[in-house]
Amino acid sequence: MVEDRSPKPIHCKAAVCRAAGEPLTIEDIVVDPPKAYEIRIRVICTSLCHTDVTFWKAKVAPVFPRILGHEAYGVVESVGENVEGFAAGDTVVPTFLGQCDHCGSCTSEHSNVCDSVPFIIGPGMRRDGTTRFWDAQGNPLHDLLAVSSFSEYTVVDVNQVVKLDPAVPPKLACLLSCGAGTGVGAAWRSAKVEPGSAVAVFGLGSVGLAVVQGAKMCGASKIIGVDLNPDKEEVGKSFGVTDFVNPSQLGNRSVIEVIVEMAGGGVDYSFECIGVPSVMTDAFRCTKMGKGKTIMLGLGRDSDQVCLPSLELLFGRCVMGSLFGGIKPKTDIPILAKKCMDKELQLDALVTHELGLQEINTAFDLLLQGKCLRCIIWMDKDK
Repeated sequence: MVEDRSPKPIHCKAAVCRAAGEPLTIEDIVVDPPKAYEIRIRVICTSLCHTDVTFWKAKVAPVFPRILGHEAYGVVESVGENVEGFAAGDTVVPTFLGQCDHCGSCTSEHSNVCDSVPFIIGPGMRRDGTTRFWDAQGNPLHDLLAVSSFSEYTVVDVNQVVKLDPAVPPKLACLLSCGAGTGVGAAWRSAKVEPGSAVAVFGLGSVGLAVVQGAKMCGASKIIGVDLNPDKEEVGKSFGVTDFVNPSQLGNRSVIEVIVEMAGGGVDYSFECIGVPSVMTDAFRCTKMGKGKTIMLGLGRDSDQVCLPSLELLFGRCVMGSLFGGIKPKTDIPILAKKCMDKELQLDALVTHELGLQEINTAFDLLLQGKCLRCIIWMDKDK
């Protein structure tokens, strides 16, 4: 009799979100084997992103119960049928955005949104719309962005898995799988910041600080950081901010007026990293007439509307959204990892806290209180 060596369901721990805004509960769950074109990953570490908080608060796609998390590093545990280029033991990062290398978007230098397995915000694996997670009573648990890394094991489509050199530190790899990759990519790939240019970054959280590093890497000569938290001035300058503006400390002057004056007519590139419509407008209006480019990175409510003066648009200014900073995950994350290893990018300081899975609600508290940039959550820290 031939032994059945196909992957079996795995019982493990996960942090489950049962209702909007409620503390996550650590539960025993079951993770299905990978289906065709899927990879099951043993998560080594994950981190908490503001996007997770947005879904946790049910501002976007309010579906529960679900397993949050989308920024992680792990090791391939098993692969499904038709998976090529990956094997058990490979060190990888899952990403919320896929790359097939064959469709029109993946082969174009102008897009990073794969057509063959399209990006969707709602739950469900992207090829069949079903879940791979079940609670102890056998009830389905929804995923987040087809990643769900707040679990000791997860199943991800092969399009959404990037292989990395095992020499890359887990914490660094984890950051590149979303926040840091988005920020650096926005300056490098989306905006294509030119040497000697002036840049404004609205919101000096982890994504904003990564934008700062990306702009510095590209050779920007003036990088203006904008944040309401006065403590961000020192932090920002350690990442490459040359000038700091706190909108609450400008008296009767507007942040637009101040930045336009500081940059001699406006900045060449402006990045909104918060997700607030009024800030998006400010970011746009502080750019140069005739050439200013504004990159929108912040995620707000799906019903939010942005108001922009039409005449100012007519004068040659450009506004663009940027999903994952415009990077192609399988192509660009290994490049960014090498730049970090070569010290061309300095992202280590984004990690301000490290906790275990059992302490995940503390990570939420720290982020909501503005006391951390990125909190790395280790799956085996409590064992």
